[in-house]
Amino acid sequence: MGRRFRDGRGRLVVRGAGGAAVTVPLEIAASYRARTRGLLGRDAVEGALLLSPAGSVHTFGMRMPIDVAYLDRHLTVLSVRTMRPGRLGLPRPRSRHVLEAEAGVMAGWGVRVGARIEVEADSGPSA
Repeated sequence: MGRRFRDGRGRLVVRGAGGAAVTVPLEIAASYRARTRGLLGRDAVEGALLLSPAGSVHTFGMRMPIDVAYLDRHLTVLSVRTMRPGRLGLPRPRSRHVLEAEAGVMAGWGVRVGARIEVEADSGPSA
């Protein structure tokens, strides 16, 4: 059931108890180049960034602390951490995707261990 993504934009949807949903702007980094660049050199991020595939991240060269959520192939949250700049995150077993956002925002979105997120990718022109 693993899903492949393409570089682009979309929305992150987090459903809470009772079915209420939080929708957040999302950047998708699926190519090697986009994943390598990630949030490096940015002062802020609007919404979140999904790195796919990814099993670990680092914050060397980052200007801000970030929240990091490790997701399995079903987009279920395995772990959530806040990382300061200059840190190396340990690889997470079963992690297939990593979600990054500004430090402190994921808790408000309902991104916590066991939560299942949805990714709605914007469709671009057909190749």
